Parts: sequence; C-alpha cells; structure tokens
Amino acid sequence: MTDFNSDSIDGFSSIVRADLKTDSDEQDATLRPKLLKDFLGQTTVKNNLSTFIEAARQREEPLDHLLLIGPPGLGKTTLAQITAHELGVDCKITSAPALDKPKDLAGILSTITPRTVFFIDEIHRLKPAIEEMLYIAMEDFELDWIIGQGAAARTVRIPIPPFTLVGATTKAGSVSSPLRSRFGIIPRFEFYSQNELAAIICRSADILQAEVEQEAALLMAKCSRGTPRVANRVLRRMRDFAQVLGNGKISVDIVRQGLKKLEIDDIGLEKCDRDILLSIIHNFGGGPVGAETLAISIGESMDTLEDYYEPYLIQCGLLQRTPRGRIVTQKAYEHLGLAPSGNVGTAQPALF
Repeated sequence: MTDFNSDSIDGFSSIVRADLKTDSDEQDATLRPKLLKDFLGQTTVKNNLSTFIEAARQREEPLDHLLLIGPPGLGKTTLAQITAHELGVDCKITSAPALDKPKDLAGILSTITPRTVFFIDEIHRLKPAIEEMLYIAMEDFELDWIIGQGAAARTVRIPIPPFTLVGATTKAGSVSSPLRSRFGIIPRFEFYSQNELAAIICRSADILQAEVEQEAALLMAKCSRGTPRVANRVLRRMRDFAQVLGNGKISVDIVRQGLKKLEIDDIGLEKCDRDILLSIIHNFGGGPVGAETLAISIGESMDTLEDYYEPYLIQCGLLQRTPRGRIVTQKAYEHLGLAPSGNVGTAQPALF
C-alpha cells in the first residue's frame, strides 16, 4: 500500500462533491432549504433530528453518525447539508463511487475540522477496503495506515478530529451489518403526501418568482410521484409553458396542457411507466416476468427499473412483485383503459 504522505491528499477536493453535481442538482441548489424549520415534510424525522442536533450543540460534541434511508429525491442530501448548517460546522460531500482507494478517504478525513459533517451518498457502494478503514474512523476517530512493504511493513494509527458521518442509501439491505451497526441515528424517509408536495411547490414557486394557483399546485403535486425532486422539476417545466403558452401564471389549464405535452398522466405516470405496464401486458400476458427480461424489453437498465420506476408503480397498486416475477394488477388494466382479457394489443392508453 502507498505510504501516507502529502500525495495522499492530492486532488481530494475533486473527490469531495464528485458525482453529485449534475445539471439538475445545480438547478435544485437554489430551491434547497438551508434551515430545518424550512424543510417541509418528513415530520417525524425532522423533529427527532432537531432534538439530537440541539443536544449535540449543548454538549459541544459531534452529532452521532447518521444513516439516511429512502428512495431518491426525498431530501437526504438536503437534510445532511441542513444538519451541518444547524450545527454550525463544515460539510464535506462526496459519493461512494468517487472513493476509489483508501488514500482518497484518508485525504478527506485528514483535513477535516472538529465536528465536521462528512456526507457520503450511495454509501452501500463503498469498496470493502474503504469500508474497513471507515469502521475505525467512525469509532475511534483514527486512521489505520500501512507504512512500508513486505517484512518491513508496519501499521500506524493517525488521529483525526471527531466528526459526524452522514450516509445516504436507497438500498438499506445492501449496507453491510458492521457498517450499519456503527450508525447511532437511522431515520427512514417516506414518500410525501399530496399536500406536503403542494406546499413545497408553492415555496419553490416563490423562490423562482413564479405565480401559481393553489389548485394548479395540487395538480402538480398529484403528478409528482411523492417526490420533491420530481415536484420541482415539474414546476420548472410548467413555468416554461406558462411563460410561452400563457400569461406567465401557472394555472390549472396550463398544467394540464403541460402534462399532456410531457406525456405525464393524471397520477404521475410517465411514458416509460406505461411502457413497462404495456410490455408486461402485451409481451408477457400480464406476467409474471423477471426484472432482467422486463428491463431488456423496454430498453432500460435493471437498476433504473428497480430503483426508479417500480417503487412508484407498486405504491400506486399497478404492479406486484412475486417470487416468479412482476405481475400487472387489475387496477393497471383499468388505468390504461384495457380489458384484462381479449385483444388488448390494439388498445391505446389515454393520458387524460
């Protein structure tokens, strides 16, 4: 293993925030709340975390390590940043795929200040060697490092400032038991209600200086898959339609026109959602069909199918996972305007 020296931290700043800074993230940056009181939804998670943060501040100790579990787009990264802001400490952000070698992790942890919040997205994707180094860092606030090679090799422990690790994962079952057991706070995020999403849309509209009708906000919320990230994306597109097709005000009529143009139906299903259901119906007789076969049939990766599309289809009661594969429900046939039996191949689902 490479000796621990100044080279170990070269380029660590390019690792921090790596893989997280997409165009969508940059657009969302101005919409992210900075304070816990401005974070809408996830009431139980927010209230409990507020207590833990206040206790840590009063004791002047680092907050216990925090593992955020939930589907993508529900605010895990935002809550990590809010946690650092509420604690009044630095926040280092990276993702597990960006931590390629142990020296990458060492480079970050050797430069943090006391009580820093260190956020790792997709923490279930950490490599074993990095995960093992993280165990000691989380428990003892030290780094194990090997100096030399062969018979002359020896292990040294390098102290690091006490810090708070915040991990985020969409696959809680893929986080190893030894890693999970080292987190003291493990909240689980739930999908947002329609009223919560409408409130988020109204808040975002104020920031974007876009006028939106309350009923239009509720309609957008209904089509946002229970996810704030989707709600903000829909809002930005409706703002565009309102500017070009209307008078700048986001009305119910503008939202209906916009959703039809975007091929989003009245419960938030996108074209790919409907393609999944129709593929199962037309190509596999309504199921069961395996995830890999289904992914190939619609031209998507299996990870995208399982992580993005299927959870919402299952939540809506349109799809079932069984030991034999995926099955379309009676409700899906009704939503698509198809009969469960007979010649369904020629039927076309309506958006509204």
